[in-house]
Amino acid sequence: MYIKDKSQIRFPPSRNIDMKVTVVGAGAVGASCAEYIAIKNFASEVVLLDIKEGFAEGKAMDLMQTASLNGFDTRIVGTTNDYSKTANSDICVITSGIPRKPGMTREELIGINAGIVKMVATSLVAHSPDTILIVVSNPMDTMTYLAHKVTGLPKNRIIGMGGALDSARFKYRLAEALDAPISDVDAMVIGGHSDKGMVPLTRLATRNSVPVTQFISQERLDAVREATKVGGATLTGLLGTSAWYAPGAAVSGLVQAIACDQKKIFPCSVLLEGEYGLTDLCIGVPVVLGRTGIEKIVNIDLSDAEKQHMQQSAAGVTKTNGLLSF
Repeated sequence: MYIKDKSQIRFPPSRNIDMKVTVVGAGAVGASCAEYIAIKNFASEVVLLDIKEGFAEGKAMDLMQTASLNGFDTRIVGTTNDYSKTANSDICVITSGIPRKPGMTREELIGINAGIVKMVATSLVAHSPDTILIVVSNPMDTMTYLAHKVTGLPKNRIIGMGGALDSARFKYRLAEALDAPISDVDAMVIGGHSDKGMVPLTRLATRNSVPVTQFISQERLDAVREATKVGGATLTGLLGTSAWYAPGAAVSGLVQAIACDQKKIFPCSVLLEGEYGLTDLCIGVPVVLGRTGIEKIVNIDLSDAEKQHMQQSAAGVTKTNGLLSF
């Protein structure tokens, strides 16, 4: 085929872009974040920071030794609690804090994790005032709200990860019920990132644009919804601690959408100021992510039942927020 205007041809970049990403917390989730970001090869540098002496340095070295095997050029650097190494980061990810143990709710982590997130967020912004923050630490919606309160960053530059992970778990359960490839399934979870607060939008779930209700019964769909809501707790019971592969992959998807200005829609925990009839809290809703962070909050026409579930979820998040002290 002859192309008259060759200026319209777009080739993929031959190397990663000038993009610095910091991940705070070199545990299982943080290391998975760093690994997936590096393997996707869009960032020039990933800084991995942890408070445990030598831990982040060791994780970084181990990951760098996979570079020739996995074919990436991203430079991964580890540091022990030295925030000067994070300076001028374009995107910062906060995974630090204690993970869940079997039988624990995300909300039970607030006492310890709030102090950690407050210190980490303020330290990151002090060295990277133009950064975009992605919060992973639990209880995630409340920790995202806390990051807003202590940093003063504009609402487009603070993002809670939960909805992207919950939606991935929803798609997994739907594909299982449908006996279909996950690539055929599209579905979304909004609301709070908690076992009781999630709002899986079963009404809008599709298999290759066809409503899933044409393939499975309402009873089976209800079971999928409930399995999705306890997805994290199920894994915690099996593993003895919080999951890390899927959370790491979810974070890398958000980071890439921002770094590469992809304009992708993800459900994320964001500060609402009247959207969805809610205000002064962070909760999961669909947003467009691009180079400036949150570029648009997408409004979905919810059914009456979905609106009610969203209000109940918001009430739970607000109650947890009330446990914070600034």
